[in-house]
Amino acid sequence: MTIEYLRNGPSTPRLLLAHGAGVGMDSDFMQQMAERIAALGVGVVRFEFPYMAERRQTGKKRPPDRQPVLLDTWRQVLADHAGEGPLVIGGKSMGGRMATLLAAELEAEGCPVAGVICLGYPFHPPGKPEKLRTEHLQSLRTPVLMLQGSRDPMGSREEVQGYDLSDTVVMSWLEDGNHDLKPRVKSGFSHDQHLATAAGNIVDFFGGLC
Repeated sequence: MTIEYLRNGPSTPRLLLAHGAGVGMDSDFMQQMAERIAALGVGVVRFEFPYMAERRQTGKKRPPDRQPVLLDTWRQVLADHAGEGPLVIGGKSMGGRMATLLAAELEAEGCPVAGVICLGYPFHPPGKPEKLRTEHLQSLRTPVLMLQGSRDPMGSREEVQGYDLSDTVVMSWLEDGNHDLKPRVKSGFSHDQHLATAAGNIVDFFGGLC
């Protein structure tokens, strides 16, 4: 398994971070977020799911692994970093969704993680608002921070305000941001500003867990 560490140390708070469906752990978005978070004092562990690791080796695109494989990969990464202090798990889009599903499973087993962070949660597929992916989020007790663009096509602010979510799920809205938290020029915000805000909110989230 391909794993990368930023600001790795025995006393460093740590975020295990998974990529989204279409790009790997070294995409520009993932790289920028990891570097910004690490610069603020939180260690970041990035890894790739099997389908993306295979794509890197062969150069051939293939669809994401099925959910059981994605969750098994998450369990392996979590087990490999057990005993390193409280761990927060999360990811971009699909990676973050799998992290919330794992958190729900771990709650049921009596061994919850400290928290979950989602960078652009895919509340529903684009253009299919009726196919919600929120059932497990209604009763989740693990603290969750979701960094979401207000015009995300997989869950805009207007849509999400109508969802039944646990009170442990905290939404942090990036004004006019899309699924990558990128705003339009006319909004008066920049992508750099939103990424910096997201990183700062993540570090504050860690502080609130201590």
